[in-house]
Amino acid sequence: MKLIIAYIQPHKLNDVKQELFKAEVYKMSVTNALGCGQQMGYHESYRGVDEEVNLLKKVRLEIAVNDKFVKPTVDAIIKGARTDTIGDGKIFVIQLEECIRIRTKETGAEAIG
Repeated sequence: MKLIIAYIQPHKLNDVKQELFKAEVYKMSVTNALGCGQQMGYHESYRGVDEEVNLLKKVRLEIAVNDKFVKPTVDAIIKGARTDTIGDGKIFVIQLEECIRIRTKETGAEAIG
């Protein structure tokens, strides 16, 4: 079992969700996030005051998958999120030690579904 964490551009979320659906990955958690990387932010002027904005809006996806779904899930995220420009995001794949479904008390691969 793996936990896949991806940070993507907010406007690419629907594209990524469509690609995940095609890859038969239906379960995910989505949260808004702020972060910076190579983009280094941008300058904004508000009422004559110059302000540096270096934390940019991102979307964080968390997807727990069984081992056979790792590559299709990663490939789907890349296909949906890629624009070939700085700021497309990052994907982290982490070993998932345990998963427990609260309702049925199932554990492991059965709990992920």
